[in-house]
Amino acid sequence: MMKKMKKILALAVSVAVIAGSFTGCGKNKEEKSSKGDNVVKILNNKESLCLAPVHIAIINGYFDEEFKAIGQEYKIVTSNIDTITEQITSGEINAGYGLTGTLMQPISNGLEIAFVTGLHRGCTKFYSKKGTGIESLEDLKGKTIGVASLSDSAPIQLKRKLFSLGFKVNGSDADIQFVTYAMTDLPTALDNGAVDAIGIHDPVAYNAEKNYEFNKILDIGEDEVFSKEYCCQAYVSQALIANNKEGAAAYARAIQKAAAFVQANPEEAARLQVENGYMPSESNEDIVRYGEILSLLNYEPSVTLGRETFVASFKDLQQTGDLDPSLNLDDFTKKVYPDLEGVPDSVVYNSDSKTFTEK
Repeated sequence: MMKKMKKILALAVSVAVIAGSFTGCGKNKEEKSSKGDNVVKILNNKESLCLAPVHIAIINGYFDEEFKAIGQEYKIVTSNIDTITEQITSGEINAGYGLTGTLMQPISNGLEIAFVTGLHRGCTKFYSKKGTGIESLEDLKGKTIGVASLSDSAPIQLKRKLFSLGFKVNGSDADIQFVTYAMTDLPTALDNGAVDAIGIHDPVAYNAEKNYEFNKILDIGEDEVFSKEYCCQAYVSQALIANNKEGAAAYARAIQKAAAFVQANPEEAARLQVENGYMPSESNEDIVRYGEILSLLNYEPSVTLGRETFVASFKDLQQTGDLDPSLNLDDFTKKVYPDLEGVPDSVVYNSDSKTFTEK
């Protein structure tokens, strides 16, 4: 009887040990998963000049500084900036950088991201070919405009502008029509007469202006309204905001610093991009050209102006019919452009002292 009791006791102890070991494994896995969830996964894309702030934040160590200060880690995910909906949804990334206009419709349709700061202004331009009689935006009525995608920020921006001029911009009886080509093919399409005008982003726009006989009919960096808006902004996932506000704020601060550096030192930023393999170059002339393009864009970051860009875009796109008019602007703004504790409205880079001043 005693032997039987000892066997039962031994079996019970064994079961307890085994159960305990499973519980322990589960706990360790959960802790590891929780820690992994706090890793801020930042989208990067090579050979994209206007992503200079991401490249500079990596090269100059701004991501290192900000995440070390809060005791967290970050990971750079090099991927395609055109697939952020899938990447955010899958959790592949939770921080990135994109065109405001391109992101407006996905956000209204449920894309779970929140903007954290405006980064730069002025990267989109619209051209017609000289000698075609299209000298201004008003001449686009009844014309076909080539764009890289119907969801790209170029048609979104143009719709906003033309609507303000009295154009009907959506529907079967719209005053304009859009057709799509690869971005780098758009200048050739215009030159060959396949389209009446094109909407393109730098550096393709900069190169087209140098190499073709085109009229620039709209430059958002020079337009009275659009020059005050951010074409590109930094964002994080809503999940990151909910679960790791410190990480979201660290990303915002680092990317602001990098943008401020680019604003103060465009050619130096271009040189660093080339030397570190983020932009292709065959000669020093490429660096000079990249630097000139960056200098033509306004990289002064701002949360306030970034939020104002979102609000203005939202209102206009509800009027054009590109966003559901029943959506509540205030609710969307609170969710999509929140205030993050510890993030300044803006920063300026002081080249002499190599320091930053918060504004």
